[in-house]
Amino acid sequence: MTKSIEFYFDFISPYSFLAYKKIKSLNLINTNQIIYKPILLGGLHNLSGITAPAFNERKMKNMKNDCKLIAEKNKIEFKWNDKFPINSLYLMRGYLTVDKKLKEKFFELCFNAYWKDNIDISNEKNIIKILNLCSINEIDFFNNIKHPKIKDELKNLTNQAFEKDIFGAPTFVVNNKIFWGQDRLDYALDEYDN
Repeated sequence: MTKSIEFYFDFISPYSFLAYKKIKSLNLINTNQIIYKPILLGGLHNLSGITAPAFNERKMKNMKNDCKLIAEKNKIEFKWNDKFPINSLYLMRGYLTVDKKLKEKFFELCFNAYWKDNIDISNEKNIIKILNLCSINEIDFFNNIKHPKIKDELKNLTNQAFEKDIFGAPTFVVNNKIFWGQDRLDYALDEYDN
């Protein structure tokens, strides 16, 4: 089996966005090194018994400042979304339904819309704009995300993450070792290179 870096993410996670931008800056996007693993972060938190920082005023304040510092240091265009947190369920299921050739574009447009352009990506009109930019049929998209197979797939990916002791996003897994947080990407890359 070829070695890889599993990247567990949710579009709702600002740290997943920052990690993605770093992955992109390292030109790792179109390699086989990175395997994208969509999860529903809220579901993972529930399974883990974690209260997300979004629901703790002090943590939320720190998280906003922290993301701004990371973005500035790494020269990443970033804006805290006024609608944080949102329900990312449709887009996370949607990622699973999108044709392989369009996944990267969909992925980037969703992340940029939410964490760069301050767009509410839980709003159906805004989702349709993203779909149009990707040339994805909106009727098919909304039908597909309601399909039991897709619902189960996202639920299973989230449960599998929990069973691996993953509790947040982003998380990187290399050689069955867990590296949690955008600031652990370098450690995951080191493990990959060993």
